[in-house]
Amino acid sequence: MTRLSSAARTDVLVIGGGLIGLAVAWRAAQRGLRTAVVDPSPGGGAGRVAAGMLAPVTELQYGEEPLLRLGMASNERYADFAAELTEASGGQDTGYRRCGTVAVALDSDDREELRELHAFHRRLGLESTWLTGREARKLEPMLAPGVRGGLHVADDHQVDGRRLLTALLRACENSGVLVHRAEAVELLVEGGRAVGARLDTRETLAATQVVLAAGPHSHRLAGLPEGVLPAIRPVKGQVLRLRVPDAYRPFLSRNVRAVVRGQHIYLVPRENGELVIGATTEEQGYDTTVTAGGVYELLRDAHELVPGLTELPLLETSAGLRPGSPDNAPLLGPTALPGLVAATGHYRNGVLLTPVTADLLAEFLATGELPELARPFTPTRFSPARSTTKALA
Repeated sequence: MTRLSSAARTDVLVIGGGLIGLAVAWRAAQRGLRTAVVDPSPGGGAGRVAAGMLAPVTELQYGEEPLLRLGMASNERYADFAAELTEASGGQDTGYRRCGTVAVALDSDDREELRELHAFHRRLGLESTWLTGREARKLEPMLAPGVRGGLHVADDHQVDGRRLLTALLRACENSGVLVHRAEAVELLVEGGRAVGARLDTRETLAATQVVLAAGPHSHRLAGLPEGVLPAIRPVKGQVLRLRVPDAYRPFLSRNVRAVVRGQHIYLVPRENGELVIGATTEEQGYDTTVTAGGVYELLRDAHELVPGLTELPLLETSAGLRPGSPDNAPLLGPTALPGLVAATGHYRNGVLLTPVTADLLAEFLATGELPELARPFTPTRFSPARSTTKALA
């Protein structure tokens, strides 16, 4: 048994220094909790690859109403969250921009699917406006002439994941969060309770509460008892970054998304002239190789939406791993192991859900009470006992 030094104990130890982990640590420190983060490369992870669309409405899929509520709540907090973070980080801009999203259809089948989505929005009381193809092209003149129709969602916005990570890391350091640039290799459990972690430096960190925010690696931590956390699968996404020269601006004013050949694609125009195109969805394990096929498919499908983009310089290709839970919804709150709290499994909504995840978990860490908004997403929903109870109900 590893003995932990009480002198080095913190109130909260966050394992994982990506968007979610850093945001939870920052908010916990603001609540007066002594907080530490452990990550070999804090400020990294999928957030550095993500396009940064904040799109709870256009991302909505049938049966995801609880996730919609969570996403809408986070989207509503984003402007204040970004402004507060810029101040707390000493002026680091997050790239938050209110721009709206246009979702478009390229053929009659896609148009009918969008029509159904629009009707679903209306039933749920969501704001979205139906567009004819001509109206869509009036909003975004660079769209292909063949666009058959679309939706305009004014309240879907964007943020720059890389700038957001930089701001969160600085805000954490400015708030007194201890950042350990090392890897947590084992969860330490004593008396049936999580009490800290052992690092690859052989150092041990003690904590009253441990937050597991290591994305698709969360369930792989040694020492984690079986059944406490479901497997978090890695879902690869490849992303392209292009540059829009001054002579071509404005190229796109809003986020643009569509389904092309059954594949979702989106284009996110930054104010600095960068155009982000993503993202593939590949179940390839932990591989983050950028492939010729992935790049080709993204450029091919994007060209069908916006033909003029093939004239733009290609700046970067990259790939990241989204953390997907068994039901593609996040794991938020206490696990079956006392002292261990989950903040993982956000899948394609990690950037969007960063503010609300941080607020909800900071509230739990400070008070022991899990807010109502988080309760549909507790990790215990996957426990055998919970599943049996549901089956008998």
